[in-house]
Amino acid sequence: MKNRTLIRILKYVKKYRIQLILVIAFALTSNILSIVAPFFTGKAIDYMVKKGQVNFSAILKIVAFLSIIYGLSAVLQWFLSIFTNVISNRTVKDIRDELFEKLNTMPLKYYDSKANGDIISRFTNDIDAISEGLLQGITQLFSGVITFVGALIFMIDLSPTITLVVVVMTPLCFLLSSFIAKSSKKMFKEQSKTLGELNGYIEEIIGNQKIVKAFNYEERSEEAFKEINERLYECGRKAQFFSSLTNPGTRYINNITYILSGIIGAIVSVAGGLSIGKISSFLIYSNQFAKPINDITSIATQLQSAMASAERVFAILDEQGESSEQDKQSINKADGKVEFKNVSFSYKKDRPLIEGLTMNIKPGSTVAIVGPTGAGKTTLVNLLMRFYEIDKGKILIDGKDIKEVTKESVRSSFGMVLQESWLFAGTIRENIAYGKSDASDEAIINASKAAYAHSFIKRLPKGYDTLITEDGANLSQGQRQLLTIARVMLMNPSMLILDEATSSIDTLTEARIQKAFLSLMKGRTSFVIAHRLSTIREADLILVMKDGKIIEQGNHDELLMKKGFYAKLYNSQYAVAN
Repeated sequence: MKNRTLIRILKYVKKYRIQLILVIAFALTSNILSIVAPFFTGKAIDYMVKKGQVNFSAILKIVAFLSIIYGLSAVLQWFLSIFTNVISNRTVKDIRDELFEKLNTMPLKYYDSKANGDIISRFTNDIDAISEGLLQGITQLFSGVITFVGALIFMIDLSPTITLVVVVMTPLCFLLSSFIAKSSKKMFKEQSKTLGELNGYIEEIIGNQKIVKAFNYEERSEEAFKEINERLYECGRKAQFFSSLTNPGTRYINNITYILSGIIGAIVSVAGGLSIGKISSFLIYSNQFAKPINDITSIATQLQSAMASAERVFAILDEQGESSEQDKQSINKADGKVEFKNVSFSYKKDRPLIEGLTMNIKPGSTVAIVGPTGAGKTTLVNLLMRFYEIDKGKILIDGKDIKEVTKESVRSSFGMVLQESWLFAGTIRENIAYGKSDASDEAIINASKAAYAHSFIKRLPKGYDTLITEDGANLSQGQRQLLTIARVMLMNPSMLILDEATSSIDTLTEARIQKAFLSLMKGRTSFVIAHRLSTIREADLILVMKDGKIIEQGNHDELLMKKGFYAKLYNSQYAVAN
């Protein structure tokens, strides 16, 4: 899994091969210069034989040469850092773009089973972890390989005997780091998962603070938060602890190697095999040889975290999204004839909801859908809009199976006003024009007037340019509902879906809105989920649903005459309201 994840990340990096070539060139040149320097350092030491026998002229030349080498190496390291950052940032930008594009193709059932905060965590924390790991990984990879190989070549040239000691000890570092990495991988995955859970809970509590306070849930929410946070702390502590053992462990082995090299070098020097300067050079090279191992193990935490985060991000990218619709036809302007033919649907396979539903809706009809909670009223609308795909049967619009036409054309045929109004952070004008961004100011104002929203908008500090906070928190529920109605009126769709559209509006305003709706619904097929008597009475057809089935249908008077389920429902709920 880890190798597949790494290969997949490198496929994104491959796109920036020019910058990658420059990184390799800078790393190669910079590290070669750094590797050459100790050789001349050793020569400078050998020019200092004893008191009175120091070749200052030669030493000064070497010092000047080393100054140039180290200065040039530092400049190249700076360029290496710049281009590494470019590769890292652009790569994670591409991953984040692809992730967001993927989320737009995911069916609604995916979001039913995922916490919003966890998805957001993958966009933020997990992507940041990939960026950090990628940045560190690229830098250490190229620099480390060049330093490792270069130092080894120079050590062999200086003393094959001492080099053998260093090379024999090196595998111990790799075995230790590999063992710790395998042990801590599961912990980092658990840490990322728990962090997503924590973000999901925080997002849920912050977004529903009114409910939390209304039910005095503060203490219990704190307890739940502390429980998740404690689990995050524990798995994070364990992951950090085990991964942090890598660097001290490898440094310990390298220090022992360094001591052995010094002892053996001293013995060889006494025997006349090496000069003091060469021993000094060798010891510097042995440090350089160990440096890549120490560097990589020191960032083991970031690399492990990056791999765990990448797996979480790729898990979304690997989900089955909605199928491509390039070859499908579009509904240009729907007449409004809607047919359900033996339609069956369930959210969960073991719990059937709608079975064998058949009905014909004539163009221009107003259809009211009533029934108890959980009867399938909103589900019927969701199927019409292709938010969910039916299991069996067909839904036809103007004789066309909605599975055979694009979702975009199906959804653009409907104007939809929901019970829960959704507004985004922006101006009033931008929110009304959400479905028609090229609408003129005149059209926006006319739609607002038709929705009876114009008067309250003009009373706002900046009128149509007033900024709305996230979810329209600085507006009343009724005002938010009026804006969503104005949004639909601006779109002027072929058909309408009103799901408890006036539930948050006072009775006087609702009476006005009903007139606007009647005007808007004229000549358009309209599906109305409502409990208010006025809307139901004026419907051409009333569908009475129970347990996912239409058990009665007809107009208001016909259904009352039947004295069936609708009559009982009406007498128990609507008659009182009337």
